[in-house]
Amino acid sequence: MTTACQALSFPLLAPAPDPVSLGRPISLQNALYFIAVVLSLTILLLDTSALDVLKRWKLACVGGDGWSQVAQDLGDEYLIGVGKADITGPVVEINLMGYADPKQVGTGLRQRLYSRAFIVGSIDHPEDRFVYLVLDIQSGDTAIRYGILNALRELGLSYDVYDHHNVAVTGTHSHSGPGGWLNYLLPQVTSKGFDRQGYRAIVDGAVLSIRRAHESLQPGYLGVGTTKVFGANINRSLFAYLANPAEERARYTSSAEDDGSVEKDLTLLKFQRASDRKNIGVLTWFPVHGTSMLGNNTLIAGDNKGVAAYLFEKSTRGDENAAEGFVAGFSQASVGDTSPNVLGAWCEDGSDQMCSFENSTCSDGKSQYCHARGPFFRAKDNGQSSCFEIGKRQFEPARALYDQLELSLVPVRGSWVKSFHTFHNMSGFSFLLPNGSLASTCPAALGYSFAAGTSDGPGAFDFTQHDGNEETTSPIWRVVRALLKSPTTEQRECHSPKPVLLDVGEMYTPYQWTPNVVDIQVFRVGQLFMIISPGEATTMAGRRWKEAVHSTSSALFQPSSPAPIVVLGGPANSYTHYITTEEEYGIQRYEGASTLYGPHTLAAYINVTLSLLPFLSAGASAPPRHEGGLFPPDHSNRSLSFITGVVRDGATLTKGFGAVLTDVKPAYKRGQKVSAVFVGANPRNNLRLEGTFAAVERMAGTGEWERVRDDGDWGLVYSWRRVSEVLATSEVTIEWETEEWTEVGVYRLRYYGDAKGLGEGLTEFEGVSGYFRLDK
Repeated sequence: MTTACQALSFPLLAPAPDPVSLGRPISLQNALYFIAVVLSLTILLLDTSALDVLKRWKLACVGGDGWSQVAQDLGDEYLIGVGKADITGPVVEINLMGYADPKQVGTGLRQRLYSRAFIVGSIDHPEDRFVYLVLDIQSGDTAIRYGILNALRELGLSYDVYDHHNVAVTGTHSHSGPGGWLNYLLPQVTSKGFDRQGYRAIVDGAVLSIRRAHESLQPGYLGVGTTKVFGANINRSLFAYLANPAEERARYTSSAEDDGSVEKDLTLLKFQRASDRKNIGVLTWFPVHGTSMLGNNTLIAGDNKGVAAYLFEKSTRGDENAAEGFVAGFSQASVGDTSPNVLGAWCEDGSDQMCSFENSTCSDGKSQYCHARGPFFRAKDNGQSSCFEIGKRQFEPARALYDQLELSLVPVRGSWVKSFHTFHNMSGFSFLLPNGSLASTCPAALGYSFAAGTSDGPGAFDFTQHDGNEETTSPIWRVVRALLKSPTTEQRECHSPKPVLLDVGEMYTPYQWTPNVVDIQVFRVGQLFMIISPGEATTMAGRRWKEAVHSTSSALFQPSSPAPIVVLGGPANSYTHYITTEEEYGIQRYEGASTLYGPHTLAAYINVTLSLLPFLSAGASAPPRHEGGLFPPDHSNRSLSFITGVVRDGATLTKGFGAVLTDVKPAYKRGQKVSAVFVGANPRNNLRLEGTFAAVERMAGTGEWERVRDDGDWGLVYSWRRVSEVLATSEVTIEWETEEWTEVGVYRLRYYGDAKGLGEGLTEFEGVSGYFRLDK
């Protein structure tokens, strides 16, 4: 018996009746088919949208026997779970990670940072699973990953399933988070060493997000789709990209707007639980640098991907198809040569000229005045308006694709949930290239153009991209290099044509400066393959890596598996700087100079990846465990730190902690900024993880106050300022950028703080502004 649910599903899920049968008596199935077509056309002519009607039909059919027809189109069932947790480290007095500027020190919080965890497992073999973490930080890291794995082992037997092979720690590559948590010495230099407080915030929050995902595991479906994102990224090293073969570049040119110089595709993986067909999360991949917030920004934020995740999660509140606690992860992809500053690089020297194409310099021959411009570069807000806009430009097509996937998606099929991970020594690795010639990698080294920076964040002194070397820079840098570690002749020849500035892979005092042992990891669920890259792959490097995996997996696993879909995420697990093509490496702009292991770095990554792909086959045994094998060092317990702690906090002579120094005005219009200043205390005393420093409260109809904004909202800004070092006094400013859609009413601001006494513990306090009215 054909049910109404099945009949209505025919136009979506079944072929039309055979035209030959139209001359015969109409069967019940064919009659129901044509009725469903007529109903569908009627729906399209009504005010109610077809999408809404079909959603209601889908929900109505969940309990009926017609659902089996729909379920067949959702793909295979997997164990799925998502989780989110706060990882916001110290928001003041710590150097920000990304621009390597020791003067860029945190002064407050624009938006909290989060870890978002996505777990996929096999229904039949639950031990086959993986965890994909998206952290609002600059990159994955060796010490962070060790900390996460060690903490998981302490949670009990049910967490023993998580190990090196199936845990990926990726970063959104935000350049506006606190630094000091990385494992190796080089990135610790500008942050005055290792900051344990920030390290623990990231590790503990990442573990909490995994716990939440683990505890929510349940049967569900995965669907994948792709859409175009325009206006959110450009290639900042186009001169290097054009060194790739013209015929290769031509394969990716589809229009003037999509010229192939960067990837415009956003891939979205939807997580849908089986119990009620509600969506619990999405995981996306799209390449754009986390450099919308500029090098002069001192407010902690997740940059444009943090904005995109915030907007997506906010958009699902009240959505009947989204579960409570919906998690949206916006992961990086082939990010290496991308920039969110889509108006290009311009000279800020009064000339109003674009920077030179080859080496990103201005009329003085230097790079310092060359700055890339975001969509709202004229706003004097350190990149915050452009940051929100680039985040929105990722969110909007992602949300449109998500809505489209309600009706049409590529279901993930195949019971295979597999993963592998290996530690590989890139210092002197010899292997055969596809053409049969022998190639080798080198101990890590950085070239002269590394010190030039990029148009997103130019370097200092006289370094330039592309043509930086010993002859074009001051002789003092040869002296500096000699004092640190002069590269051997063999090292110079291995890295050629890169002129070596810092021989970081051979520097071990007081401990290792940069990794030589790298993480290589791939996940597989059904036909979806995820390359977990430890470095920033450029656009063409990422394409070659993905195409190699696609080609090899097709040969290995088809026809038993649908055509593979391959994505690349990173930087993950450790931070190995950049991965360029050999042609781009030869140009020696910033990305090539930062490709650590020589001209064959990309080829080596591909070689090792392909050699381990057989571990992802359906019947493959588990890859070998890491016990007794090669491990990179964990410096978290031996790193140097020159970061001073908080000694004490002092209030004023007449006002206590939390007292209002400058109050709000009685009334504001929507779109205006509301602010108040309080007697403050150092926020490093208590990071208030899973909590907030600031809040906006609205008076409800009952006369009670309810919280409507907190640190997780983009429009609420917390700023801290030291008033007196001697008296240890400080001030906190809370500013609310009211939105045009904000509900009118009566509001107030609230400040949460913790004061430290000399030789005493912490004292918790609060401050409350006067109330104010917000009108249209």
